Amino acid sequence: MERALYGPGGFFRRERPADHFRTSVHASPLFAGAVARLLGRVDTALGHPSRLDFVDMAAGAGELAAGVLATLPPALAARLRVHAVERAARPAGLDARVAWRAEPPEGARGLLFANEWLDNVPLPVAVPSPGGRPRYVEVRRADGAERPGAEVTDEDARWLERWWPLGADAPADRRAEIGRTRADAWRGAAGTLAAGLAVAVDYGHLAAARPPLGTLTGYRDGRQAVPVPDGSMDLTAHVAMDALPGTLTTQRAALHALGVHGGRPPLALAARDASAYLRALATATEAAELTATGGLGDFLWLATPAGPACAALLDPAP
Repeated sequence: MERALYGPGGFFRRERPADHFRTSVHASPLFAGAVARLLGRVDTALGHPSRLDFVDMAAGAGELAAGVLATLPPALAARLRVHAVERAARPAGLDARVAWRAEPPEGARGLLFANEWLDNVPLPVAVPSPGGRPRYVEVRRADGAERPGAEVTDEDARWLERWWPLGADAPADRRAEIGRTRADAWRGAAGTLAAGLAVAVDYGHLAAARPPLGTLTGYRDGRQAVPVPDGSMDLTAHVAMDALPGTLTTQRAALHALGVHGGRPPLALAARDASAYLRALATATEAAELTATGGLGDFLWLATPAGPACAALLDPAP
């Protein structure tokens, strides 16, 4: 998975993610506006430092970084340093104020935001083994064919026992995706902040409702595909979000707290100003998609503060 996604010629080094799948960033500029408002809350909590950082993890083509910059008031934008973290080459035409880098900067003070990054952090898959500890799934690169491999290591066995039990008596078709690599990646990214808030947004699951058959899949050209690790497609698996350090809320609740609501504008506006009504209706439609139950609104937001000043910043504004 690591080689297929990030190795020489790997999928994310070669392809523009938006050509293959659509995230909340692509769904509406309201998402970048909400992230900008959260950045403003971080700025206030930190006392309006002379330099504020915004770190866009897994930046793709830099759409979120550019959207946040476009939304901020000039005074805040003037103090902001924007870091787009991505392994691919810098895209042409990106705002010159966005620094392009392969790793997040150490010692940043501000907001680190990871939208649909952790689902692409490579991880192993395990299956039960009758009478023994679980075994890794080995995958053939050419066609994705699978077979049971070696027994999981002690570290992975402990992670499974704590977060996704896969006992010796589990049905043979059960699978577990070992999220220890995601926890390590998140601790590493969030740990680069000297002060501020780290937020990860992803499709995920909790211990009470782990998917019994796992979630590993592929995407190519906007369509789901059998996950073959040959570099031709996105490989992704949902995130065991409760196994990560921080507090959780849904995207619906988080965006509501940041002022994004999908309510229809009053009909009286249509009588006064039809154009304004249509604009407000379009905005409400986009907000409804971002917060929809059963859709993007069910994504989970993980908030990990660096210091007490930035705790509870996703609570509703007074």
